[in-house]
Amino acid sequence: MPRVKTGTVRRKRHKKILKQAKGFYSGRRKHYRKAKEQVEHALVYAYRDRRQKKRDFRKLWIIRINAGCKLNGLKYSQFMHGLKLLEIELDRKILAGMAIDNPESFASLTEEVKKKLKL
Repeated sequence: MPRVKTGTVRRKRHKKILKQAKGFYSGRRKHYRKAKEQVEHALVYAYRDRRQKKRDFRKLWIIRINAGCKLNGLKYSQFMHGLKLLEIELDRKILAGMAIDNPESFASLTEEVKKKLKL
């Protein structure tokens, strides 16, 4: 069986990794071995943080809703419970947007919740 040299295949594989490492600092972009390690790590971070981002946004929405509730004399948990009792099915993203962009409608919503909870 003849000997096979991996010249073109290796070059192609290395170029693919070095292209992904574009923008990294120093040898992590220039040297194949360092670049490969860094790219693998970066891909792990990317996969993990796509899930983390969803949690982070949910936290942010809850903080914004809570701030809007406190301005209207309610706690976040009371507000969410009241919405369930009123059978209002707005998600946290929409409620957070209302609390920031449209405080008047959010205040009217909190008033409805207060009436339902008799506070």
